[in-house]
Amino acid sequence: MSATIVRLPDPPRPARRSAPLQDRPVDGAKRVLLAAPRGYCAGVDRAVVAVEKALERYGAPVYVRKQIVHNIHVVTELEKKGAIFVEEVEEVPEGAHVVFSAHGVSPTVVNAASDRGLHAIDATCPLVTKVHREAVRFARDDFEILLIGHDGHEEVEGTAGHAPDRVTIVNSPDEADTVQVEDPSKVVWLSQTTLSVDETMETVNRLRTRFPELHNPPSDDICYATQNRQVAIKKVARDADLVIVVGSANSSNSVRLVEVALEYGAKAAYRVDYAHEVRQEWLEGVRTVGVTSGASVPEVLVREVLEDLSQAGYADVEEVRTAEEDLMFSLPKELRQDASGKRDARALGGRSAH
Repeated sequence: MSATIVRLPDPPRPARRSAPLQDRPVDGAKRVLLAAPRGYCAGVDRAVVAVEKALERYGAPVYVRKQIVHNIHVVTELEKKGAIFVEEVEEVPEGAHVVFSAHGVSPTVVNAASDRGLHAIDATCPLVTKVHREAVRFARDDFEILLIGHDGHEEVEGTAGHAPDRVTIVNSPDEADTVQVEDPSKVVWLSQTTLSVDETMETVNRLRTRFPELHNPPSDDICYATQNRQVAIKKVARDADLVIVVGSANSSNSVRLVEVALEYGAKAAYRVDYAHEVRQEWLEGVRTVGVTSGASVPEVLVREVLEDLSQAGYADVEEVRTAEEDLMFSLPKELRQDASGKRDARALGGRSAH
């Protein structure tokens, strides 16, 4: 289907709510629809555990280029354990250990780390690595690559860096109407893995109108977790007066969940990092609250939101499940064994998905 995404600004939030949420009467019974799947995906789990294991294996500090995943709580907790987050590898002391984030890096970054003698641990999500390989292959076959994604996003920078002379970034469906290519018969589209499925397909359809011979990637680039979370919130949104998405502002998939909720029927939808950011006025007249979380959000943050909502009378929680997730990814090869050489018990990550 065609979709037009309207980006709404987040409402202003206090640093902390001054009082607990109040149980105020509404017309009808209060309830929460809890979307599932939600929260941590396999790639995020792998990346976070990779930093934890690196700290255990090598001791603090372990450096991480960019945020390991786009969640302020996760980053803060890892900092407490001894992780140091930097913008570029040039900030890392020579010879130190550095972890590349789940969003992936370009070959230029890998080479820069090698030049400094850094011990690099690649925590790139395997689904992002798949897109990197597609970019390399299509560039080798002399295709122009139209990369659907947000210019400046770390994942897009990493993918574009694997074929810098062949990639053009398409930020939106509207840009599909103006992008230029040299040979319309030798053009392929790839995408950032965390986009809205609907918006991506609208962009592809508009590109194909202009370039009928546009090639598809060999498999869907949008990650399974992004799709599953959007499908779940679509089902919740149609019955929700309010949707609360737990996730950080720089998390593309969390921001998309707010947009998808509004597009599919929620009367209001807001993103929060923490439970204390939920505002009392959002609940005025609200019978049904939908709750979900982005793919980089630990479940503890969702539970805190549910606890606060329970204080306001929303104790009836119904899980709305649209898919089962059991995918797990092996840790980076450097971390699959402990210091003694034995296979580590968490070599496949170790946290359950929701």
